[in-house]
Amino acid sequence: MTEIAFYHLEQKRLEEALPQLLEKAHERGLKSLVLAGSAERVAALDTLLWTYKREGFLPHGARGEGRAERQPIYLTDIEENPNQAVLVALVDGGRLEFVQQFQRCLDIFDGNDELAVAAARERWKAAKAQGHKLTYWQQTERGGWENKAEG
Repeated sequence: MTEIAFYHLEQKRLEEALPQLLEKAHERGLKSLVLAGSAERVAALDTLLWTYKREGFLPHGARGEGRAERQPIYLTDIEENPNQAVLVALVDGGRLEFVQQFQRCLDIFDGNDELAVAAARERWKAAKAQGHKLTYWQQTERGGWENKAEG
């Protein structure tokens, strides 16, 4: 079963939280895949990971750039896993069937979007029914994460 961690964004935007989460995975030597909802979102995240901080970047590749299998972090808008990632980050929702091929999943959703919150609740219920190990992380006022629930 996949470990699925739901990350409820409230204080920080995705563009601030995602690089931090991917940095932690990269530091642990985990190959990651980011599944976005559109090619435009992939392009925006590609730019973000090159520029989000002055002193460095996260090594990554995006769909259509080639050599996907060599990328420690791969950005895509289709259900694929060409870099053999063990961690998938869903930034625009995703299907539970796709997530099952990974050891760990980060389901990141915008707490200021009622539709995104409702969709995340449905994904939680479906994942719990299938027996996945679940955790729910809510942002603190300082932008850190607090584990609020396990399922």
